[in-house]
Amino acid sequence: EVTPKMRTTGSNSEEIRASAKYIRMSAHKARRVINQIRGRSYEQALMLLEFMPYRACHPILRLLSSAAANASRNSNLNKTNLIISEARVDGGTTLKRFQPRAQGRAYPIHKPTCHITITVKNG
Repeated sequence: EVTPKMRTTGSNSEEIRASAKYIRMSAHKARRVINQIRGRSYEQALMLLEFMPYRACHPILRLLSSAAANASRNSNLNKTNLIISEARVDGGTTLKRFQPRAQGRAYPIHKPTCHITITVKNG
């Protein structure tokens, strides 16, 4: 579910990226949470995600932990110095289902998915 990827830029600052694809929630609801943690430090973002009452917080918390683990393991960066430089939510494919209704009718149900990408850098 969570696929980590690492990207280094040409300058001295190294950016580590983690992305989760096909998360079963709407991009709009995930963006509501992502907008709160963008630009914050890793520890501040953990505190916010821990106590916010939204369902989107759990997969974003897992993804942020994955990005921090990538940074500490692959690039020897300290987790306490990390800053969320980029946080993005893109819409994924929509699962299309049908709900049976009265008199033989079918009612379409659209189950949205989203792709979440978090990039951290050393602050």
